[in-house]
Amino acid sequence: MSQKKMLQFCTGALLLLLPWFGGLVLGEISSDFSQCLDFFYNKTPPKGIDASGYQPICQRYKNQHHFASLYHRQRRAPLYSAYILSPADGKRPNSTWKYEPQLAFSRANPEMKSFQFQTLVDQNVIDSQAVFEDYRNSNFTKGHLNPSMHQKTKEDREATFTLTNIVPQQAGSNSGPWNGLENEVLSKFKAFCNGSMHVITGAMPYESDLVRINNRVSVPEYMWSAYCCPSYRSDLPKAVKVCFPTYAAVGRNDRNSGDEIVPVNVKARASKRGYDVRRMSVETLEGILTQRLAMPISLFHGQCQ
Repeated sequence: MSQKKMLQFCTGALLLLLPWFGGLVLGEISSDFSQCLDFFYNKTPPKGIDASGYQPICQRYKNQHHFASLYHRQRRAPLYSAYILSPADGKRPNSTWKYEPQLAFSRANPEMKSFQFQTLVDQNVIDSQAVFEDYRNSNFTKGHLNPSMHQKTKEDREATFTLTNIVPQQAGSNSGPWNGLENEVLSKFKAFCNGSMHVITGAMPYESDLVRINNRVSVPEYMWSAYCCPSYRSDLPKAVKVCFPTYAAVGRNDRNSGDEIVPVNVKARASKRGYDVRRMSVETLEGILTQRLAMPISLFHGQCQ
């Protein structure tokens, strides 16, 4: 099988990540990820991204941490969510959407909180983060970075329904090629991974960062994700050896973007055309991200070895 076909066979996810900050901890909103480092491979968040404007969040729900997110207050959108993949043991929940009180009030309860649709949202919440109304009539879906189907328990899945884990995603991507990528990553985990699979999935804003919904929430030009599975089957088929211990991908969220990062399959169905996903090695993604963001990005600690 050619290298190109081997790459196409694999699944993965691209990644963009940032340094672990130092500092004192106050609740779950703090200057670092010290309360939820287990969600990162070797308890080490990736390095290389300027942390200016970003807020680390240890996502807490029902008195338990479920994943970690890096949130940009001014863009009102996460850069990424980091989690440990664990196949769902039930259906997608009919969960209420949530927000992070501590983004609005530093001494608020550290639990994510559900929007109460019958009451007005506090102005401090509106100023500090995305709210449900931002997405209403926006023509964008609420795109999970940490998808509920990658989380095991009902509580794990419910915790993903927070807007600090969501970016504006085109329906053609969310229900099309990007959903296919999420399913492929899950399949690779079940078939070949012997231990934990650490995943970080996020969004790449436009270079101008001028595309927003409701003039508030930053819309990503691309989706990205990467996984790390250091313990895997020794008898991997030749076609998937390139996918371990790491692999990555980037997907289009704008069908009108150029094809220099992700080429367009002109033979795709009209509803999915322009939302292609390109699989690649983590090293390739590091090069793309370093050039695009002008930052020396290092993804997984020790290359996930």
